[in-house]
Amino acid sequence: MSFRPLHDRVVVERVDSEEKTAGGIIIPDTAKEKPSEGLVVSVGPGARDDSGNVRALDVKAGDRVLFGKWSGTEVKVDGKDLLIMKESDIMGVIEG
Repeated sequence: MSFRPLHDRVVVERVDSEEKTAGGIIIPDTAKEKPSEGLVVSVGPGARDDSGNVRALDVKAGDRVLFGKWSGTEVKVDGKDLLIMKESDIMGVIEG
């Protein structure tokens, strides 16, 4: 099954955070916060502006992004935990 987001929606897969602190302490799963970093899986065609033209999104599939802690809606597609969010929920793209 494939999933194609509509309008200015973006599908993001969370990237796992480090399991150790800088000092070498291992963090158990129950104490970990959900990461606010992810990989864009797919994007919609874009949002319509006031004149009806489609404005393309700034992010694309494969971008590594930062998003808000409570952003998006969690869904499960083909056994993968994914987030669906609007492009405006994404704070930026990590480059390099």
